[in-house]
Amino acid sequence: MQIKKFDSINVVPMIDIMLVLLVIVLTTATFIAKGVIPLELPSGKSARNFPPKVSIKISIAADGKIYVDGHPTDAEGISSFLKGKNPKSPIFLSGDKKASYERFVDVLDRLKSLGFGTINIVTLR
Repeated sequence: MQIKKFDSINVVPMIDIMLVLLVIVLTTATFIAKGVIPLELPSGKSARNFPPKVSIKISIAADGKIYVDGHPTDAEGISSFLKGKNPKSPIFLSGDKKASYERFVDVLDRLKSLGFGTINIVTLR
């Protein structure tokens, strides 16, 4: 029996496998890259939807951590984040229902002392 010599390699099966792996990676990446801070919002009967504007989002997590536009900070760091921002720009303040009420009032008081008057409390419908 004579040994056959390979003159070329068939790469079509390898390309098929790579395309399947690419589809898997792209579909899972869209579920992972949401970048949202998980909060359990309380419900409210007078909740309304607001049109999208340039706004500032402040979140208080269940463990008391404060996030301004997704960046972690403390209560004193809120003023440094908001320095130079228009005091008329709307602020959306959301707090986890298990977060401390004292922390919520402290953040609200700091926003009022910085001159921000349009503060919206985010709830679920």
